[in-house]
Amino acid sequence: MKSILNLKIIFTALIVLTFIGMAGFHYIEHWSWFDGFYMVLTTISTIGYGEIHPLSHVGRIFNSFVIIVGVGLVLLFFGSATQALLEFELQSVFGRRRMDREISRLSDHYILCGAGRVGRSTARELARRPLPFVVIDTDAEKLARYSDEGWLTLIGDATQAPVLRQAHIERARGLVASTTTDATNIYIILTARSLNPKLQIIARASEEEAEKHLLTAGANHVVSPYNFAGYRIAQTFMRPHVVDFFDTAMDRQRPLEIEEVQVQAGSRVVGQTLEGSRIRQEMGVIVLAIKGEGSGMRFNPAPDEVIHEGDHLIAMGEPDGLRRLEHSAERA
Repeated sequence: MKSILNLKIIFTALIVLTFIGMAGFHYIEHWSWFDGFYMVLTTISTIGYGEIHPLSHVGRIFNSFVIIVGVGLVLLFFGSATQALLEFELQSVFGRRRMDREISRLSDHYILCGAGRVGRSTARELARRPLPFVVIDTDAEKLARYSDEGWLTLIGDATQAPVLRQAHIERARGLVASTTTDATNIYIILTARSLNPKLQIIARASEEEAEKHLLTAGANHVVSPYNFAGYRIAQTFMRPHVVDFFDTAMDRQRPLEIEEVQVQAGSRVVGQTLEGSRIRQEMGVIVLAIKGEGSGMRFNPAPDEVIHEGDHLIAMGEPDGLRRLEHSAERA
């Protein structure tokens, strides 16, 4: 903000002027350093207590310089401070209104309840796609960091129905309950499920015993960061190369991704076999598994596996190839 920079410059100039004034009165009038400081302070603050000691002609000329420059800087400082305050208030008001307008337009979006480390990691991944989402938390300071990244935020208690309605849960695609307490996540799930029975809900579990309660409350999936971390550590000991492979596949800095692509009605690949669709030959993408509607996951599908409408293809390849696969799987 420009006004903040101006404030810093003016304040620095006042400090410099104070030291110049102290030095001037010390060497011109032979006053003590404290007397010089006190004289500068009373002069630029326009209190007008008068001269501490009688001034010589040269001292009065020097003091005139201190008065003109000092009073000017003080007036500029208060003017800039007022401007900065007004800009801050206006940005807060209009920024919040703009964010509220953008939230009101959300549809088929995701609601992230909890602005902690799990919520922030989830937000980064959704923003990378990019997919629309809004973050809800009661901590305004945490949400301020999210707003700085251009993400939509909403201050409130996600266990309360009015707050979720404000995030337009009735039009949302999914919700993440990622607060640090399992009890709060259960309340969020119960409230969200009552407002949108078809909502896809993923919950964070801090304790192993909480998983069944979260599922009973209405969560579709439960993720335990601590269980995952323990599993990852053990697998790194036992199967380090497998872990390295998945790290490579999931590393956003490398040209390799694993993606889920749904085959829509009318797609050119519907009714074709994997070999006939030429997905691997033309797009450089490997289909690792196929999840059919109402059927289980079919790993390492054979070349003569037929692709049906509604199938989810779990594919691995470079981003460009996966984007071409998504285009081919769309309705023609």
